[in-house]
Amino acid sequence: MTSVVITGASSGIGEKMAFETAERGMTPIMLARSHERLLHTAKLIKNKTGITPVIFPLDITDEQAVAATFREIESQVGSIDVLINNAGFAIFELACKSSMETTKSMFQVNVFGAIACTQAVLPSMLERNKGHIIFIASQAGKLATPKSSGYSATKHALLGYANSLRMELKGTGIYVSSVNPGPIQTPFFDRADETGQYRKSVERFMLDPDKVASKTVDLIKSPKREINLPGWMGLGTKMYQLFPSLVEGLAGSQLRKK
Repeated sequence: MTSVVITGASSGIGEKMAFETAERGMTPIMLARSHERLLHTAKLIKNKTGITPVIFPLDITDEQAVAATFREIESQVGSIDVLINNAGFAIFELACKSSMETTKSMFQVNVFGAIACTQAVLPSMLERNKGHIIFIASQAGKLATPKSSGYSATKHALLGYANSLRMELKGTGIYVSSVNPGPIQTPFFDRADETGQYRKSVERFMLDPDKVASKTVDLIKSPKREINLPGWMGLGTKMYQLFPSLVEGLAGSQLRKK
């Protein structure tokens, strides 16, 4: 049975992906800080699918804890087939008002936590010449917008890491995929956008978390370099990469929704 480690698995699309993997007959190995929420979600998954998830409470910003937890996973469960680096958060605010503490916190979770988890699974994957690492990045990693300077920077960094890693692992049997969603209808924005202004302005464009989870889990059987959700937003970021001044000029008002 395919084993899938999912970080940030107690809520949002992490929770949805845990359900999705179980429904497809895989074993979700769920990581998150809250043991209580993991237990609750795992119980729901077992009742619905008959699959018993494996749970490990973990703060991915603690490098030593990450290393120890992944050793424990391999000891208890065996080889890890797939790692989905999903844990992440955002705080939307003007750069001049953002504290260094907030920016560092986002980098610790969104970037360094993902790297720590990746480094923890790579040795065994390389030994077996088999594995798949999926990074949940963001359209913000390709097209930064006002009031998301810190968050966008973390997703730029995550995509840079994933792209380099993909080239390094070419020919090893290990796949590396990036998922770049736009705004998703999850509790993510409860923390990122306390005013509710951004959520209200983009609500009609928000993605269904179940669909995002399904398309991400599809990658396990059909690996791709990256997927952009929704597709039209991916085209927009490609246009921005080619004609940044034009896009900023024409779509400036739309980019200032936060």
